[in-house]
Amino acid sequence: MKTLVTGATGFIGSFLVEELLKQGHQVTCLVRKTSNLRWIEDLDVKLIYGDCSDKQSLLDSIADADFDYVFHLAGITKTFDAKNFFHINAKGTENLIETVAEKNPSIKKFVYLSSLAAAGPSHDGKPLNESFEPRPVSSYGKSKLEGEKRVLKYKDQMPVIIIRPPAVYGPRDRDMYTLFKLVKKGISFCWGSCYYSLIYVEDLAKGIALSAENDSKSGEVYYLSDNRVYSNEDIVNEISSAVETKPVKFKIPRFIMPLIANIGQKISKDSIINIDKIKELQYSYWTCNSSKAQNELGFSPKVRIKEGVKWTADWYRIHQWL
Repeated sequence: MKTLVTGATGFIGSFLVEELLKQGHQVTCLVRKTSNLRWIEDLDVKLIYGDCSDKQSLLDSIADADFDYVFHLAGITKTFDAKNFFHINAKGTENLIETVAEKNPSIKKFVYLSSLAAAGPSHDGKPLNESFEPRPVSSYGKSKLEGEKRVLKYKDQMPVIIIRPPAVYGPRDRDMYTLFKLVKKGISFCWGSCYYSLIYVEDLAKGIALSAENDSKSGEVYYLSDNRVYSNEDIVNEISSAVETKPVKFKIPRFIMPLIANIGQKISKDSIINIDKIKELQYSYWTCNSSKAQNELGFSPKVRIKEGVKWTADWYRIHQWL
């Protein structure tokens, strides 16, 4: 099985590459010249160079390729300029699938990693399923939904699948790492009761790989989560237990959260606390139902929050992040 993975050097992408190699795939990773290869440099993969935002580079890099599967994970989650979300997450996705359609029309499956942010929050407290109409609230979410639409335009030309995970955590992750650091320092911020779906990164990688093997109808969308709903207090308590610190809780009024985001964005361009993310944090229910993936894909997550958070904290300590 010849397989192309974009975004392979990232948090989720590197775990997906490892999972595909275990399953016997011959993996090619599309990377940029400036990509940090540390998570995949010791893996048995082929590297080709290109940038999804530059279609000509894609035409050049995969001109003679003959892939069975393409997993498109490349994208951005943080930027100062909302236009960048659409340029990379939407237009970049369009560039890639156009190129695949032109150069690799006999592909068995094109899998696009989207996000729960593309669907938006639950407005009635019930976990979203695939029948709910998407209502993204952030620029990031809107760009991922636009990426989905550009993939779905090709559903009659090639088999395409869309995966929408909720918040993903695990080793190598830098977004949830911010929360681990704060709790380790004895700090916990709260802006009211909130509820989340989560998935451990290895479970997500297995689910993404599984979606390509399945004979599901082209154009299907799937949520992948660990099938639990956690309050913000549940999450903090598990992290607190894993890092062996009891944090002091600070309540933040929602109306000053944009100010905090503005400060965080000025401190670091890579901060998860930014103006666009705050648009999402204004809502209390970010939950989804993965029953469809269980029934149609045979998806069965193994890792629950207690063990997943502990393994993640242990990895952070071993690698001196905590």
